[in-house]
Amino acid sequence: MNLAIHKENILFLDIETVPECETFERLSPVKKELFALKTAYQRKSKNPEGQDISPEDFYERAGIWAEFGKIICISVGYFTIQKKERVFRVKSFYGSEETQILEDFKQLLENHFSKAAHVLCGHNGKEFDFPYIARRMIVNRIDLPKKLNLFGKKPWEVPHLDTLELWKFGDYKHYTSLKLLTTLLEIPSPKEDIDGSQVAEVYYQQKDLKRIASYCEKDTIAVAQLFLRYNNDALLTEQELVFAE
Repeated sequence: MNLAIHKENILFLDIETVPECETFERLSPVKKELFALKTAYQRKSKNPEGQDISPEDFYERAGIWAEFGKIICISVGYFTIQKKERVFRVKSFYGSEETQILEDFKQLLENHFSKAAHVLCGHNGKEFDFPYIARRMIVNRIDLPKKLNLFGKKPWEVPHLDTLELWKFGDYKHYTSLKLLTTLLEIPSPKEDIDGSQVAEVYYQQKDLKRIASYCEKDTIAVAQLFLRYNNDALLTEQELVFAE
């Protein structure tokens, strides 16, 4: 694709989200009603028999909406040059305190990725990750960093890249998952321990946040690998990955 952007100016990222409460019953009566209204169409369209799935049964998917979910992990990765060698550094912000996760992520943006040349990159990031983070910052009373405050910006001024959008080539009806693209483009990836549908269970029942962070980091690395593959650059090797403790 010959994308005219330096790799060192990109912050690759992925997020993991869960429903705000472990079960539907723990929501307030008002939130229960609002969730039922919000998901009315999806609950009918997802049922092969054409009948509504109950809000209780559908609640396990609540994490995909910023109004009913919360962020439990943000994993980031970025390229640096160390001793004339390419390095990809990976770091995760994760835990049960969403406000702290968002504050730490904001600090990273403001301290290290605030220049005009810096951009954020995710897979379906423009439709999910970036707006989700921004909405949850507002919910948590956190002022938006410049890289997420898009008010008044023209499309070409938005500092965001999206590996899904790049693959669409203008076909806005087309969706291709990260897993499908990495398989199609022969990008090697480590064996996945869990998938997205299991994150809430691992968080609420197993309480294994490190496992979730590891899963999130793999997707962040995969996004970076896609970017490299689009440009016909050499893919990252395990020796080039550096994980923050």
